[in-house]
Amino acid sequence: MARGEGAEQYAASLLSVKPLNTEIKTAKPKDQRNHLSVWSKLCYAIGGAPYQITGSALGFFLQIYLLDVAQLDPFHASIILFVGRAWDAVTDPTVGFLVSRSRWTRLGRMMPWILCSTPFAVLTYFLIWYVPPFEEGKVIWYLIFYCLFQSMQTCFHVPYSALTMFISSDQKERDSATAYRMMVEVLGTVLGTAIQGQIVGGTTNCPNESDGPDSSNSTDIDTPRVTLEETKQAYLIASGVICIIYVFCAVVLSLGVKEQKESGRKKSQPLTFQQGLWLVISHGPYIKLVIGFLFTSLAFMLLEGNFALFITYALGHRKDFQNILLVIMLSGTLTIPFWQWFLTRFGKKKAAYFGISWAVPFMILIISIEGNLIISYLVSVAAGVSVAAAFLLPWSMLPDVVDDFKVKNPEIHGHEALFYSFYVFFIKFASGVSLGISTLSLKFAGYVTGSCSQPEAVSLTLKVLVSPVPVVLIGVGLLILRTYPIDEEKREDNRKLLQKMLDSEADSESETSALGSNV
Repeated sequence: MARGEGAEQYAASLLSVKPLNTEIKTAKPKDQRNHLSVWSKLCYAIGGAPYQITGSALGFFLQIYLLDVAQLDPFHASIILFVGRAWDAVTDPTVGFLVSRSRWTRLGRMMPWILCSTPFAVLTYFLIWYVPPFEEGKVIWYLIFYCLFQSMQTCFHVPYSALTMFISSDQKERDSATAYRMMVEVLGTVLGTAIQGQIVGGTTNCPNESDGPDSSNSTDIDTPRVTLEETKQAYLIASGVICIIYVFCAVVLSLGVKEQKESGRKKSQPLTFQQGLWLVISHGPYIKLVIGFLFTSLAFMLLEGNFALFITYALGHRKDFQNILLVIMLSGTLTIPFWQWFLTRFGKKKAAYFGISWAVPFMILIISIEGNLIISYLVSVAAGVSVAAAFLLPWSMLPDVVDDFKVKNPEIHGHEALFYSFYVFFIKFASGVSLGISTLSLKFAGYVTGSCSQPEAVSLTLKVLVSPVPVVLIGVGLLILRTYPIDEEKREDNRKLLQKMLDSEADSESETSALGSNV
C-alpha cells in the first residue's frame, strides 16, 4: 500500500505571509480534508463489491452453466474458460499502464474509468448468462462477451484499487478505508453465491437421485420439475439482480467518495512493461511468495470451479448444491477475523501453514464417505475456514515483500503497484489454465451435456479434481513457502529500516527548506 503524502509544504508557505492565528485557521480545513468520515469509507468499500459478487457467481456457476444450460461441448467450454481468464490476466497490467498515464479531469483520474466502464460491464455480464437462439455461433458468443466483460471489469477494478491512494493523504485513513473494503468484499462473495445459488438452485429438470427410476409419482410430488427454458430464465433473473447491484455500487462510490489530486512528489522514471516485469521477478522473496501461493491458489481454484459439478454428479446432492456453496462462503466470512488475530499473534507464515493445510483432511474425507449430506455440510464449513485463510494471507504478506524491496532498493520508488498487478496477472492466468484443463478432463471422461446423470468416469474425474490434485498442489505450495525468507523478525527489521529512511528524507527536506529560506 502506498505511503501517505503530508500537507507540510502548504502550511510552511503560509507561515511566511500570514500571522500565526491565520495559519492555524487556514490549516484546519486541510486536516479535515485528510480525515475520512465513516460514510466516505463505507461508500468506498461498497465500490469493491461488484468485483467479488460477479467473481463468485462466475467462479462457482459458469462451468456448470456452459455445460448443462448452454449445453456446450466440454472441449468448447474449456476454451471459453481458459481464453477468458487468460485474457483477463493480460488486461490487468495493460489497464494499469493506461490508467497511470491518464490525465486529471473534473471527476478525477480514476473515477472516469469506473463510471464509463460500468454500463458496458453490466451489459456484457448479462449477455454471458443469455443462451442465444442459434447453435453454430454459441462458442463465439460466450467467448466474446466473457472476454469483453473481463476487460470492462478490469477497467473498473484497477482504477478502484488505485483510488485508495487518492481518497486521503493520511496513511491511517487509507488503511482504515482498506479494512472497510476487505469486509465488504468478503460479504460480496457471499452475496454473489447466495443470489446466483438461491435463484437458479431451485430449478431442475432432473428427478431426485434418491428416488428410484420407478418412483416417478413421488418424484413429481417432492421435486419441482421445470423445463430447460425455465432454468435459462432463472439464470437471466439472477444476472439481472447482480447487474442492478453492480450499478448501485458504482453510483454510491461516485457520489460518496471525492478523489483528491495527487501531490507533486517526485517519482522514479516510468518503466516499460518489460522493465517492470524484470523488476519484480528479480526480487527473490517476491518470487517465492508468488510461486508458493500460485500452487495453493490453484488448489482452491480447482475446488471452486468443479465443486458444483462434484456435488451434483459425484455426491448426488443436486437439490442442495447451492446451499452447500453458501455454507462455504459464510464460513469463510465468519472466520476471517480469527485468521487476522492468528497472524498477528503467531505470525503470517504459521498462519499460512496452519490455515491452508486445514482443508486437506476434509478434502480427503468428502470423497471417502459418499452421499452423506450431513458430512458434506460439515466438510463445507471446514473448507470455508481454509478458504478464508487463502483469501486473506496473500494480500497480508504482499506488503511485506514490497517493504523488503524498498529497503534493498532505496533509489527506486513509486512502482509498488507493479508487485500487486503482476501477482494478479500470474494468479488469473493460472486460474484460466486450471479451468481449461479441468473442463477438458471432463471431455475425455465422457461428460454428456444436458444429461441428469453422468458416466462413472466423470464422477471419478470430479473426485480427482476436488481432492487428490488440490492436496498435492497445497503440499507443493507450502513446501515452497517454507523457503520464504521474511519472517516476523525480518519484517520488524525492515519496518525499522524504512522508518529510518523516512526520517532521513524528512531531515534532508528540512535542511533544504531552511537553506532556501536563508537565501
